[in-house]
Amino acid sequence: MAASLSPNPQTVQPAGPFSRWERMVAGRYLRSRRREGGVALIGVIAYVGIALAVAVLIIVMSVMNGFRAELLSRILGFNGHVFVTSAPAAGLDPAALARRLSGLPGVVQVAQVIEGQVMAVGDGQVAGAVVRGVSRKDMLATRLVSGNVTPGGLDGWGEGEFGGEKVLVGERLAASLGLRQGDPITLISPTGAATAFGEAPQRKTYIVGGLFSVGMSEYDQTFLYMPIEQAGLFFGREGAPDFIELRMADPDKAVALKSEVARIAGPAATVTDWTERNAAFWGALKVERNVMRLILMMLVLIAAANIISGLIMLVKNKGRDIAILRTMGAGQGAILRIFFMAGAAVGVAGALTGLALGVLFCTFIGPIQQAVEWVTGARVFASDVYYLSRIPAKVDWGEVLMILAWSLAASFLATLPPAWRASRLDPVEALRYE
Repeated sequence: MAASLSPNPQTVQPAGPFSRWERMVAGRYLRSRRREGGVALIGVIAYVGIALAVAVLIIVMSVMNGFRAELLSRILGFNGHVFVTSAPAAGLDPAALARRLSGLPGVVQVAQVIEGQVMAVGDGQVAGAVVRGVSRKDMLATRLVSGNVTPGGLDGWGEGEFGGEKVLVGERLAASLGLRQGDPITLISPTGAATAFGEAPQRKTYIVGGLFSVGMSEYDQTFLYMPIEQAGLFFGREGAPDFIELRMADPDKAVALKSEVARIAGPAATVTDWTERNAAFWGALKVERNVMRLILMMLVLIAAANIISGLIMLVKNKGRDIAILRTMGAGQGAILRIFFMAGAAVGVAGALTGLALGVLFCTFIGPIQQAVEWVTGARVFASDVYYLSRIPAKVDWGEVLMILAWSLAASFLATLPPAWRASRLDPVEALRYE
């Protein structure tokens, strides 16, 4: 009967981790002004530092990704992916070998190429150049070149006697020689047809049928194309191409296909792929990319260190509040979570802001480059130095997520030492002199 007259006790459920009141206290501490014991200025500095560090990391890595992708697309669009070279004495039939190689899976083009260095003479100017002789069919299939020729440049090229006298000249090479479409160009080669007294130098004048620009100054400044029949006559290598060039639908499969190509070509031929021909170049790009990523990730750590100093000052200023919370029943875990959320909020906000700034900058990098060049009156991306005419940017979302995760991890780790110190604060010592 006594038990029935007593009121039913009300069960009090303790607040769980990261509860509403913990978030409320963390937000209040984060927004408190200096005279209230807050560290708003240091918080703003930490926020700006993390945002800028993340944005710079995303921008730099995206530009390097874009730079690599642009170079790769131009190099693989201008050159082949697998190369078969053999000495003339080997006795291989280039035409028959090309037909056999064209049946391999993934191969979209097989071209016979004659290539040689010449001295090009224009309007009183002289420059070194590389002649590449290909058939008209292979020229049209090389879309990076044939799709960027001046109007009418391919009309009659490689067709008939007059078409064989036409050459396609890189735009920058033509500019350095003072040539335009339709002008004569004289080519001088130190080697030519074999005579009784050895190889005789060759000198012949052609017509600039058209100009091409592939967007990579190294090629536009160096190469010119002529029909393979004319190149064979000029260099004295009729019916004997310097190499056979294979293009694949997926250049990444060139390495795997190389062994099959070597089997078909036989032991007298040498087979290489594009990764071997550009090994030093791609290796340098990879090392530079990894080192730059490491340096910029250290900048994120330095920016996150501002959170530590801000939280240490916040813990010092809020010692009395911590003691009161502890005496009211807040555990050490609750105090740790409160200050952890206060510091982590700065890191999360800074990382997300940096993410937005970096992606926006990469998206509009072209107009930004034009605006900077218009204001300064100077080129910020010299094509003769960087091979490309514009700043490329390719946002790799996997890498962006990795950068975001790194910045958040750095911010969270930076909050732990001062938050742990706040949770270990003795309320008796904190209130002793209050």
